[in-house]
Formats: sequence, structure tokens, C-alpha cells
Amino acid sequence: MALVKPRTLSGFQELLPGPQRQMEQFLSTLRETYALYGFTPLDTPLLEDSAVLLAKGGGETEKQIYRFQKGDADLALRFDLTVPLAKYVAAHYHELSFPFRRYQIGKVYRGERPQHGRFREFYQADIDVIGDGKLSLLNEAEIPAIICRTFTALGLKRFHVRVNNRKLLSGFYASLGLENRSGEIMRTVDKLEKIGIDKVRAILTEDLEVSAAQAERILDFLSVSGDPGTVLPALAERQGCHVLYDTGLAELDGVVRYLSAFGVPQEQFTVDPSIARGLDYYTGTVYETTLDDHPEIGSVCSGGRYDNLAEYYTDKKLPGVGISIGLTRLFHALGEAGLLNPARAGAPADALVIPMTEDLSQAIAFATLLRQNGVRAQIYAEEKKFKQKLSYASKLGIPYAVFFGEDEAKTGAVTCKDLSNGEQTTLEPAATVYRIKAGLAARDLGTLIVEKETVFVL
Repeated sequence: MALVKPRTLSGFQELLPGPQRQMEQFLSTLRETYALYGFTPLDTPLLEDSAVLLAKGGGETEKQIYRFQKGDADLALRFDLTVPLAKYVAAHYHELSFPFRRYQIGKVYRGERPQHGRFREFYQADIDVIGDGKLSLLNEAEIPAIICRTFTALGLKRFHVRVNNRKLLSGFYASLGLENRSGEIMRTVDKLEKIGIDKVRAILTEDLEVSAAQAERILDFLSVSGDPGTVLPALAERQGCHVLYDTGLAELDGVVRYLSAFGVPQEQFTVDPSIARGLDYYTGTVYETTLDDHPEIGSVCSGGRYDNLAEYYTDKKLPGVGISIGLTRLFHALGEAGLLNPARAGAPADALVIPMTEDLSQAIAFATLLRQNGVRAQIYAEEKKFKQKLSYASKLGIPYAVFFGEDEAKTGAVTCKDLSNGEQTTLEPAATVYRIKAGLAARDLGTLIVEKETVFVL
């Protein structure tokens, strides 16, 4: 039989054990943080009926989805977590309590051309708050606090949450007589950081046929950015230009009002009128989060307010607000930038129990005792030389090795070696458990992400 060369499809990622443990800690940190804010976990099927998944219509989405036939069924892999949420809320409307707050972390699939740092299969981490008919603005004000808490828990300090309101933009463009092109203009200015001001100006004037004077007024408006105490008064100078502008400004002011009470540091929050988000899906507050030292990564967490989540599945009006993290892309980018803490790659066990006699019962009993006390233990019973057994523990980063030889069998004691410093003790089983637990508790492995210190040359 001919051997098949093992290979992984382009655009799909497989991690080695160390990075995989780091990824699992990312997932755990996100779940713990979201739970602090009252979000409930949700999981939806990877496969959906194509008619359900494509309820909004074809276009680019239909080109990117993985779609196939199985018997008479027309099936597709989910391409995001928002459409499955909309279906879920519509299907279970009478069984849910509103506002419905859910988080979901799961893989999604897009059949686009793989590029560096972009994948066909990737994790998304989403939170959404869905209202029944109405949804308080307070939920939109809480989102920046959740973003800050999440990234701080991961170990990031140098990041900015940028906030705007699409009503503000729509009203401003309407005041210039451009209401029929506001969507196209927003999609264009949303590319400002990627393509630069000159290309944006060219697209506005040449492709969208905006006059040169109108284009300059738009670019001047978008240049206002920074501390809310400075930006909001500047935006208020245009108050009265359009009713939609005034509504957006009032909502933006409402979001900013509660930031300090939510614990959002002033230095990590910016009001930025250039933030539009490219999707017409958003109708109010929009968010983007960027890393100060790594603008090349782009937005690491984005989202916003939408008026009707499930309009294609129910006549119930279900407004909501949500954000999403492209976790696989972020994890990959952080690894390439050298920001993932290698100490947090961890080990699969805290102690390697090594029996050195034919009778394994004492080693098995001690491993059981360790696990009963919350210490992860692995029994190594392979027929290898003693040096090879210790080498195995060192390669995996297991901090403690526990030995059971003839002397230990006679005395009932346990010999334990700290592999980080070579310190070895022979103690009663309970005392050895205490020593290992105390040593583990004293280890400070730091945060998952370690930002590099900035060096100033004088």
C-alpha cells in the first residue's frame, strides 16, 4: 500500500502542543471575562441549511462559503457567528429572556484565497446583547469596558478602543446633500488607514463624483480625533446640521458619559469620526480596537449596534450590539511579533511520577493523591533509562519529578525533585503534595501576552 504524504490544507492551521496550550488559555481567559458581565455561553452547528445561512442574499458571502450537497440537502459551513445567532434567537424567541446576552467562541469557514495571517478556518470570539423591540444605550456604553477588561486580562496595556456613531456620519453626509451616497462614502473612508488620505480623496472625487469642496469638508471632519473632552465639543459645533447628526451625537455622548464608572481608562479610549465599519449592517455606535505598537495588525476587536438582528427570520424587531475578535488571526500575529509569553506555553502535567520497581501500586496511589489535590500528574512507566525519563520531563517543561524506588517502597516516603533548580527532598506523601502545591503557587508565569518595553535613546 502506497503511503499518503501527511499535509494540512492551505488556510487551515494546526498548532504544536505548546502553542495549543497557549491558545486554550486565550479561550479560557475570554470565557472567564465574558462571564463576569453576565454573558451566557452558546454553541451553534457548524453546518446550516444554505437557505438559512444565505437568507440575506448572495453576493460576496455566497462566493466565500463552503457549500455542498448531501443527498437532497443543500448545506453550508457557517462563515460567521452572527447569522447563526440571528437564526437561534428567532427560533427560540419564546424560550429566551431579553435582553439576551450570549458569548460564542467557535470556528468559522470562508473559502477565500489564503493570505499571510489570514485563514480559511479560524476562531471567532463574539459577544452580543439582543433586545426585544428596544435596547438600552447603556449596553453600548458597556462594550468598551468589556473590551478593556478582556485585553488587559490577556496582558495587553498599549491598546486603544476607538468609537464612533454611524448616525453621526449619515447625518453629516446628508447635510452635504450626499445622503444617497452615504453608504458608499462610509465604506470608502473606512479604508483611510489602509490606503491613505490621497487615495480616499481620489475615490471620493473620481469614483463617487463627490465635489472637491465636499471631499475636503469630509476629510476635515474625519480628522477630528482624540480625547472625548476635546472631540465632543468639536463635533457639537456642527449640531443642528441634520436631525440624524444630532441623534448620533447624543448617542455618542451617552456612551462616553459612563466610561469612567465602567472603569475604562481615559488613555485607552478615543472618539474617532473616521471609524465607520464597512458593513451597512451597523446603524449606531461602532467600535474598533487597535494595538498601539502594532498598527499593521489592524483592528483586533470590532463591532457595533444594529437595529434588527433577525429580520430575515422573524417579524419581531430584535435590536442588538456586539463585538467580535478574529482570534486565530490575532493569535498568529501576536506570535509573529514575539508577544506570546513562552512561559505560559506551560506543560501538560505538574509532576511526572516515575516508578522504578516492578510493583507500580505505590506510584499509582501517589499520582491519584496528587490529582485529588488538584495537581496534574502523569505516570511514566515506559522502559527507558533514568536519564531519558528526566529528559522527557524537561522537554515537556514538567516542573517536578517524583521517584519510587526500593528505598521509597520500604519507607513509604516520596522522593521529589524540582527540575528548575535541582532541589530534591524525601518526605512523607502528604508533605510532598504540600511542597509541590506550594512551589506551583509561588511560580509567577506572567500574563499570556508580554508587551516589549520601549527603549528610548537619549
